[in-house]
Formats: sequence, C-alpha cells, structure tokens
Amino acid sequence: MRTSPSHSMTRRAVAVAAACLAVSATAACNRGGDDAGASSSGGEKTVGVSLITKDSTNPFFVAMQKGAKADAGKNGVKLTVASGKQEGDDQGQITAIEDSIARGDKGILITPMSTGVNAAMKKARDAGLFVIALDTPPDPADTVDITFATDNREAGKLDGQWAASTLDGKKAVIALLDLFDDKIVSVDYNRDQGFLEGMGIDVADPKKNGDEAKSGKYTGGKGGDYTIVCNEAGQGAEDGGRSAMEKCLAKNPDINLVYTINEPTAVGANAALKAAGKQALIVSVDGGCAGVSSVKSGVIGATAQQYPLKMATLGMEAIAKIARGGEKPKPSDGLDFFNTGVALVTDKPADGVESIDSGKGNSLCWGN
Repeated sequence: MRTSPSHSMTRRAVAVAAACLAVSATAACNRGGDDAGASSSGGEKTVGVSLITKDSTNPFFVAMQKGAKADAGKNGVKLTVASGKQEGDDQGQITAIEDSIARGDKGILITPMSTGVNAAMKKARDAGLFVIALDTPPDPADTVDITFATDNREAGKLDGQWAASTLDGKKAVIALLDLFDDKIVSVDYNRDQGFLEGMGIDVADPKKNGDEAKSGKYTGGKGGDYTIVCNEAGQGAEDGGRSAMEKCLAKNPDINLVYTINEPTAVGANAALKAAGKQALIVSVDGGCAGVSSVKSGVIGATAQQYPLKMATLGMEAIAKIARGGEKPKPSDGLDFFNTGVALVTDKPADGVESIDSGKGNSLCWGN
C-alpha cells in the first residue's frame, strides 16, 4: 500500500534529523549566507574545501554547487567550485584535484567521474586531505574516506517495482538507457541493476550492465513475460537520451517500458517516442524540480528522488568539523556509505510501492 504523504514525511524528518546529528552537533540542516570565504561565527580560521562535480550544467550538479556556496560561510569554509567540462571528462576532475592539493585545502567533495579519477583521489588522501564522494560511490568504496549518497540500488529498485506493478501482468518490452558504455561507474550499474531487481528479473554480474537474460519472466507485481531490447548509453544528457531511444526503437518499435539513468535522458527518450508516434512508461532517477514537473505532466511515470543539497552541505560541514579536531562521519548501518535518502515520486501510485506525489516532490526537489 502507498504510505500517506504525512506519514512518509514524518519518517523522512526523523531520518534527516538523525543524519544531521550523526555528522555534526551544529545545525546541519539550515543553510546560511552566500559568502564562501567568510570566517565562522566563532572567529575560527577558514577551512579550504573544494567541490568538484562532473559538470556545471546538469541541474543536479548546479543545485549541489548552489547549496554548498550558500552554506559555506556558516561553516567557516572557503569554498572552491570546479568541475569537468562534461560527463566523462576524467582529466578535468583530475586537474581540479591536483589544484586543491596545491592550494592546501583541508578536504575535497567530489562526484567522481569514473575509476579514472581513483589515483588522483588517493593522491589527495595521501597528501592529508579528507576526501568525500557525493552522489556516486567510487569503486572500490574505500578509494575515498566516505561517500554521502543516495542508495542508488534502492532508487533503481523503486522504479522497477513501480513499473512491474503498473504493467499489471502485461509483457514488458524494455529499453535500458544507461550512462556510459565505455566507463564503469557505480551509479550507472547500481541504478540499472536495481531497476531489473525491482522488476523481478535476475541479474548476472551485479556490477555489469547488459549481461542478464534478454528474455524470460519478471516476477514483480503480477509477473509476466519480458524482453530487453537494448542497453544504450545516453551520456546523462537530453540529446543523448533521444539518440539512444531512436536506436532502441529501430531494433524494436514495440517498446513499452523505458528505464533512464536520469531525467534529462528521460526527456530525450520521450521526444524520440513522440516523434515515432509511440508511447511507453518511462522511469528515472533524480527527482529534480524539472523532473518532478515531468512527472506532473505525464512525461515521466515515476522518478526516484535524491537530495544533492543535503549531500553537499553535510559533506562540507563534516570536513570543516574534522579540520577543527572533530570526529569523522561514519557510514549508515549496513552500508559502506552515508545514505542521504530516496523517495519515489509519482502521481500514479502502485500497490505495494511507497511513494509521494508530485506536489510533495516539488516541495522537496533537490533537497529544499
């Protein structure tokens, strides 16, 4: 059964409060002013922190940067923001890491591009910086000191459970629109594989996309037959999502279920479907403000909402606390990362899948 918004949000409020207490004794969940270089209220020396995102155009990372800048002064942090040029720009992140080391920063917050930046993150730790991954846990997890992230496997599972229940026993003809086909990124395989697990489709290697059986039975919801038409990389972008969906439709025009790595990809996939005169259930991950609007308009059936502002602000506060002699944050129980939460947003609730509607999702988008 769908949990009522009030009950769901009460549980979330408790979780947020616990998260804040686990990271710091200060008021972690109230964002402060815009001065990234201001001293803390107690007159302590500012702490240098770098925030390195995958790019500076994806709304998810824009929101993360904005939240960190707003909170820097409150925590006595001198914040430097950097990013790759686009998804896949390992060298851009490596350069930003090296600059942070040279600057004498105390810590780095990073959404790691791929395993290609692992050596640079290790170099930063060897130089004495406390390195926190945001959103994308590195592989292996101990490449960084700790990760603050959504449980991406769980996000994918929520999408899959909703899709299986909504299909109501009908055959699933599936397109999987992933992030990359030439890089291994944990957020990529965890969401994809989680979606299949939520559908009730057996996965082979849990850290590899595309090696599951291409047809068989799904057991989620009422269960039914499935066919996986394609695994195509959309690079996490709208134009990539459109071209990836076009390739999938060329293989099988009867696709009725589309998993997408994120909401820009979903919008592109919808454009390709519309141009072909086709309709399909689309599920995604992020729960950004634009993505929630796409749920409300019916473009996206359901999306798993994550909270990038929370990742950035709690991570930045943790580094500031450690630099001043405080305790290091610890992973959430049973996980190898600090879980910042996830909620499924849909206006078409499915039996047995907890969700919130687009109205509530809009009030929470990006972690507001």
